[in-house]
Amino acid sequence: MAKIRTEKNVSKKEVITKTAAALFKTKGYSSTSMRELAEAIGVEAPSLYNHIGSKSELLQAICFKMGNEFTAQTAKIKSSSGTASDKLRAIIRFHIEMMMHNFNELYVANHEWKHLDEPYLTDFLTIRRNYEKSLVSLIEQGIEKNELQAINPYVAVLTILSAVRGLEFWQRNKKNIPPQVLEEDMINHLLHGIVK
Repeated sequence: MAKIRTEKNVSKKEVITKTAAALFKTKGYSSTSMRELAEAIGVEAPSLYNHIGSKSELLQAICFKMGNEFTAQTAKIKSSSGTASDKLRAIIRFHIEMMMHNFNELYVANHEWKHLDEPYLTDFLTIRRNYEKSLVSLIEQGIEKNELQAINPYVAVLTILSAVRGLEFWQRNKKNIPPQVLEEDMINHLLHGIVK
């Protein structure tokens, strides 16, 4: 029986989770079978259960990993020194880098979360709501300190999150835009607009 191949400092569970994320993104969570996952990894399906309990456990791992990473990084940025504009720039940059380097997992967390079982579904939605509230409070603080324009903070958060999620189109089409140019242009457009 074949064994799950790993690279240095990568666990077998991480290999399974990353492969599952790629399949969930391509086929959708509901349409992906454990047999297909095993084939993609190069093992027999029963051997997967030595490392994971179920397909739903994989979806939970992916969604909560992404939710926790965004929550932790944003909390770190918010507690750092700098203006609200500096902090927003860092948060947007983090979103873009996650979209470029963890696309499969992020795509799954953004689109397939609805298949989570309870109580995980409610817990994940709470993480998402709290994350949005955290961004709204950052913008509110920036407005109060006169560092940001007096705009509706929730609309600003929706605009930022929607714009960054729009990078899914860039990922699909791999337009001839270097990642560094994409990142800098997107940050500048979101923080300063495009009108001269």
